[in-house]
Amino acid sequence: MLREFNSTLVIIAALNEEKGLGPTLTEIYHSLGKPRCLVVDGRSTDATVMVAEKLGAQVLFQKSLGKGDAIATAIKHVNDADVEYVVFTDADYTYPAEHLPKMIQILQENPDCGMVCGNRFNGQLSSEAMHGAFGLGNRIIAFMHNLLNGVCMTDPLTGLRVVRWDLIKDWWPKSEGFDIEVELNHLVKSKGYRIAEIPIRYRSRLGEKKLKLRHGFTILNRIMKEAIEARLRFMPISQIRPPNKSIMDLDMQKRI
Repeated sequence: MLREFNSTLVIIAALNEEKGLGPTLTEIYHSLGKPRCLVVDGRSTDATVMVAEKLGAQVLFQKSLGKGDAIATAIKHVNDADVEYVVFTDADYTYPAEHLPKMIQILQENPDCGMVCGNRFNGQLSSEAMHGAFGLGNRIIAFMHNLLNGVCMTDPLTGLRVVRWDLIKDWWPKSEGFDIEVELNHLVKSKGYRIAEIPIRYRSRLGEKKLKLRHGFTILNRIMKEAIEARLRFMPISQIRPPNKSIMDLDMQKRI
Protein backbone atom coordinates (compact mmCIF):
# COMPACT_ATOMS: atom_id res chain seq x y z
CA MET A 1 0.00 0.00 0.00
CA LEU A 2 1.30 3.47 -0.94
CA ARG A 3 2.27 5.54 2.05
CA GLU A 4 0.99 9.11 2.04
CA PHE A 5 3.35 11.87 3.13
CA ASN A 6 0.78 14.32 4.44
CA SER A 7 3.35 16.47 6.25
CA THR A 8 5.41 16.95 3.08
CA LEU A 9 5.19 20.06 0.91
CA VAL A 10 6.50 20.08 -2.66
CA ILE A 11 7.74 23.35 -4.18
CA ILE A 12 8.38 23.61 -7.91
CA ALA A 13 9.58 26.73 -9.74
CA ALA A 14 8.34 26.80 -13.33
CA LEU A 15 8.78 28.98 -16.40
CA ASN A 16 7.32 27.70 -19.67
CA GLU A 17 7.45 24.07 -18.54
CA GLU A 18 4.24 22.72 -20.10
CA LYS A 19 6.06 19.66 -21.46
CA GLY A 20 7.78 18.54 -18.28
CA LEU A 21 5.48 19.73 -15.50
CA GLY A 22 2.68 17.23 -16.14
CA PRO A 23 4.90 14.12 -15.95
CA THR A 24 6.75 15.64 -12.98
CA LEU A 25 3.59 16.16 -10.91
CA THR A 26 2.11 12.81 -11.92
CA GLU A 27 5.27 11.00 -10.79
CA ILE A 28 5.34 12.91 -7.49
CA TYR A 29 1.75 11.91 -6.73
CA HIS A 30 2.60 8.31 -7.60
CA SER A 31 5.59 8.29 -5.22
CA LEU A 32 4.23 10.34 -2.30
CA GLY A 33 0.49 9.80 -2.40
CA LYS A 34 -1.15 13.21 -2.52
CA PRO A 35 1.21 15.78 -1.01
CA ARG A 36 0.51 19.48 -1.22
CA CYS A 37 2.24 20.85 -4.32
CA LEU A 38 3.04 24.53 -4.89
CA VAL A 39 3.97 25.53 -8.42
CA VAL A 40 5.48 29.01 -8.56
CA ASP A 41 5.08 30.42 -12.05
CA GLY A 42 7.55 32.94 -13.44
CA ARG A 43 5.22 34.55 -15.99
CA SER A 44 4.93 31.58 -18.35
CA THR A 45 3.57 32.22 -21.82
CA ASP A 46 2.63 28.61 -22.52
CA ALA A 47 0.18 26.22 -20.81
CA THR A 48 2.27 25.70 -17.64
CA VAL A 49 -0.35 27.18 -15.31
CA MET A 50 -3.16 25.22 -16.94
CA VAL A 51 -1.25 21.95 -16.56
CA ALA A 52 -0.50 22.65 -12.89
CA GLU A 53 -4.10 23.51 -12.01
CA LYS A 54 -5.48 20.56 -13.94
CA LEU A 55 -3.34 18.19 -11.89
CA GLY A 56 -4.39 19.74 -8.58
CA ALA A 57 -1.35 21.84 -7.75
CA GLN A 58 -1.70 25.26 -6.16
CA VAL A 59 -0.25 27.99 -8.38
CA LEU A 60 1.54 31.10 -7.11
CA PHE A 61 2.77 33.91 -9.32
CA GLN A 62 6.12 35.61 -8.93
CA LYS A 63 6.40 39.38 -8.88
CA SER A 64 10.04 39.13 -9.98
CA LEU A 65 11.94 36.53 -11.97
CA GLY A 66 14.39 33.72 -11.16
CA LYS A 67 14.44 30.42 -9.32
CA GLY A 68 15.59 31.99 -6.06
CA ASP A 69 12.75 34.48 -6.12
CA ALA A 70 10.29 31.65 -6.84
CA ILE A 71 11.42 29.73 -3.76
CA ALA A 72 11.25 32.88 -1.64
CA THR A 73 7.69 33.47 -2.90
CA ALA A 74 6.65 29.95 -1.88
CA ILE A 75 8.23 30.14 1.59
CA LYS A 76 6.53 33.45 2.37
CA HIS A 77 3.19 31.98 1.29
CA VAL A 78 3.30 28.85 3.45
CA ASN A 79 1.68 29.15 6.87
CA ASP A 80 1.05 25.55 7.78
CA ALA A 81 1.97 24.08 11.16
CA ASP A 82 1.55 20.57 9.75
CA VAL A 83 4.48 20.85 7.32
CA GLU A 84 7.58 18.92 8.42
CA TYR A 85 9.51 18.41 5.20
CA VAL A 86 9.83 20.42 1.99
CA VAL A 87 10.72 18.90 -1.36
CA PHE A 88 12.43 21.05 -3.96
CA THR A 89 12.51 19.67 -7.49
CA ASP A 90 12.59 20.94 -11.05
CA ALA A 91 9.63 21.12 -13.41
CA ASP A 92 11.41 19.59 -16.41
CA TYR A 93 11.09 15.90 -15.44
CA THR A 94 14.85 15.45 -14.97
CA TYR A 95 14.65 14.25 -11.34
CA PRO A 96 12.83 10.93 -10.71
CA ALA A 97 10.40 11.23 -7.79
CA GLU A 98 10.97 7.58 -6.91
CA HIS A 99 13.88 8.69 -4.70
CA LEU A 100 11.75 10.97 -2.51
CA PRO A 101 10.36 8.40 -0.02
CA LYS A 102 13.90 7.27 0.85
CA MET A 103 15.09 10.88 1.19
CA ILE A 104 12.25 11.69 3.58
CA GLN A 105 12.91 8.51 5.55
CA ILE A 106 16.54 9.55 6.09
CA LEU A 107 15.36 12.80 7.70
CA GLN A 108 12.84 10.95 9.84
CA GLU A 109 15.45 8.53 11.16
CA ASN A 110 18.35 10.99 11.58
CA PRO A 111 17.52 14.09 13.66
CA ASP A 112 21.02 15.52 13.07
CA CYS A 113 20.43 15.60 9.31
CA GLY A 114 18.85 18.80 8.03
CA MET A 115 18.69 18.13 4.30
CA VAL A 116 18.97 15.21 1.89
CA CYS A 117 20.11 15.88 -1.67
CA GLY A 118 20.09 13.76 -4.82
CA ASN A 119 23.59 13.20 -6.18
CA ARG A 120 23.65 13.09 -9.98
CA PHE A 121 27.39 12.33 -10.19
CA ASN A 122 27.28 8.69 -9.16
CA GLY A 123 28.54 6.90 -12.25
CA GLN A 124 25.09 6.62 -13.82
CA LEU A 125 24.97 10.09 -15.40
CA SER A 126 24.43 9.89 -19.14
CA SER A 127 26.12 12.28 -21.57
CA GLU A 128 22.68 13.12 -23.01
CA ALA A 129 21.33 14.32 -19.65
CA MET A 130 24.28 16.60 -18.86
CA HIS A 131 26.68 17.11 -21.71
CA GLY A 132 29.88 18.99 -22.44
CA ALA A 133 30.43 22.30 -20.71
CA PHE A 134 27.51 21.87 -18.30
CA GLY A 135 28.93 18.70 -16.80
CA LEU A 136 32.40 20.21 -16.52
CA GLY A 137 30.99 23.45 -15.12
CA ASN A 138 29.07 21.60 -12.41
CA ARG A 139 32.22 19.80 -11.29
CA ILE A 140 34.29 22.99 -11.22
CA ILE A 141 31.62 24.75 -9.17
CA ALA A 142 31.43 21.75 -6.83
CA PHE A 143 35.19 21.97 -6.25
CA MET A 144 35.03 25.71 -5.52
CA HIS A 145 31.99 25.22 -3.29
CA ASN A 146 33.76 22.63 -1.15
CA LEU A 147 37.01 24.60 -1.04
CA LEU A 148 35.60 28.00 -0.08
CA ASN A 149 32.38 27.25 1.78
CA GLY A 150 33.50 24.26 3.79
CA VAL A 151 30.28 22.47 2.83
CA CYS A 152 31.54 19.22 1.34
CA MET A 153 29.14 17.88 -1.27
CA THR A 154 29.60 15.89 -4.45
CA ASP A 155 26.68 17.62 -6.17
CA PRO A 156 26.03 20.99 -4.46
CA LEU A 157 23.87 22.30 -7.32
CA THR A 158 21.41 19.42 -7.48
CA GLY A 159 17.79 20.46 -7.91
CA LEU A 160 16.33 17.52 -5.96
CA ARG A 161 16.28 18.16 -2.21
CA VAL A 162 14.27 17.43 0.91
CA VAL A 163 14.82 19.83 3.82
CA ARG A 164 13.28 20.26 7.25
CA TRP A 165 10.66 22.99 7.19
CA ASP A 166 11.78 24.38 10.56
CA LEU A 167 15.15 25.28 9.01
CA ILE A 168 13.74 27.43 6.22
CA LYS A 169 10.40 28.76 7.45
CA ASP A 170 12.00 32.07 8.50
CA TRP A 171 14.52 32.14 5.66
CA TRP A 172 14.69 35.23 3.46
CA PRO A 173 16.83 34.14 0.49
CA LYS A 174 19.25 36.68 -0.93
CA SER A 175 19.68 34.72 -4.17
CA GLU A 176 17.30 35.54 -6.98
CA GLY A 177 18.44 32.97 -9.53
CA PHE A 178 20.15 29.59 -9.88
CA ASP A 179 22.57 30.40 -7.05
CA ILE A 180 19.80 29.59 -4.55
CA GLU A 181 21.15 26.05 -4.00
CA VAL A 182 24.50 27.38 -2.77
CA GLU A 183 22.78 29.65 -0.28
CA LEU A 184 20.56 26.82 0.96
CA ASN A 185 23.54 24.52 1.49
CA HIS A 186 25.22 27.16 3.61
CA LEU A 187 22.03 27.86 5.56
CA VAL A 188 21.58 24.24 6.63
CA LYS A 189 25.22 23.84 7.68
CA SER A 190 25.22 27.16 9.55
CA LYS A 191 22.34 25.89 11.68
CA GLY A 192 24.44 22.94 12.82
CA TYR A 193 22.87 20.21 10.69
CA ARG A 194 24.59 17.83 8.32
CA ILE A 195 23.65 17.32 4.68
CA ALA A 196 23.25 13.81 3.28
CA GLU A 197 23.50 12.82 -0.37
CA ILE A 198 22.07 9.74 -2.06
CA PRO A 199 22.74 8.53 -5.63
CA ILE A 200 19.92 9.27 -8.07
CA ARG A 201 19.15 8.87 -11.74
CA TYR A 202 19.11 12.02 -13.85
CA ARG A 203 17.14 12.24 -17.08
CA SER A 204 17.27 14.49 -20.11
CA ARG A 205 14.93 17.44 -19.64
CA LEU A 206 11.62 17.91 -21.42
CA GLY A 207 11.38 21.36 -22.97
CA GLU A 208 13.82 24.23 -23.38
CA LYS A 209 16.85 24.44 -21.08
CA LYS A 210 16.87 27.58 -18.87
CA LEU A 211 20.31 27.28 -17.30
CA LYS A 212 23.00 28.99 -19.38
CA LEU A 213 26.76 29.11 -19.00
CA ARG A 214 26.56 32.74 -17.83
CA HIS A 215 24.63 31.57 -14.78
CA GLY A 216 27.79 29.78 -13.66
CA PHE A 217 29.41 33.13 -12.87
CA THR A 218 26.40 34.12 -10.75
CA ILE A 219 26.73 30.86 -8.82
CA LEU A 220 30.47 31.34 -8.29
CA ASN A 221 29.79 34.87 -7.06
CA ARG A 222 27.30 33.49 -4.52
CA ILE A 223 29.88 30.95 -3.33
CA MET A 224 32.34 33.78 -2.72
CA LYS A 225 29.76 35.90 -0.89
CA GLU A 226 28.69 33.05 1.39
CA ALA A 227 32.33 32.23 2.17
CA ILE A 228 33.14 35.85 3.05
CA GLU A 229 30.00 36.26 5.18
CA ALA A 230 30.79 33.05 7.05
CA ARG A 231 34.29 34.25 7.91
CA LEU A 232 33.07 37.64 9.04
CA ARG A 233 30.38 36.03 11.18
CA PHE A 234 32.91 34.06 13.22
CA MET A 235 35.73 36.62 13.21
CA PRO A 236 36.34 38.67 16.39
CA ILE A 237 35.27 42.28 16.04
CA SER A 238 38.82 43.45 16.75
CA GLN A 239 39.98 41.59 13.64
CA ILE A 240 37.19 42.91 11.45
CA ARG A 241 38.00 46.55 12.32
CA PRO A 242 41.45 46.77 13.94
CA PRO A 243 42.28 50.03 15.75
CA ASN A 244 44.52 52.39 13.83
CA LYS A 245 47.34 52.92 16.34
CA SER A 246 48.95 55.86 14.56
CA ILE A 247 45.68 57.78 14.46
CA MET A 248 44.98 57.01 18.12
CA ASP A 249 48.48 58.20 19.13
CA LEU A 250 48.12 61.40 17.13
CA ASP A 251 44.77 62.10 18.77
CA MET A 252 46.29 61.62 22.23
CA GLN A 253 49.17 64.01 21.41
CA LYS A 254 46.67 66.67 20.35
CA ARG A 255 44.81 66.32 23.63
CA ILE A 256 48.05 66.65 25.61
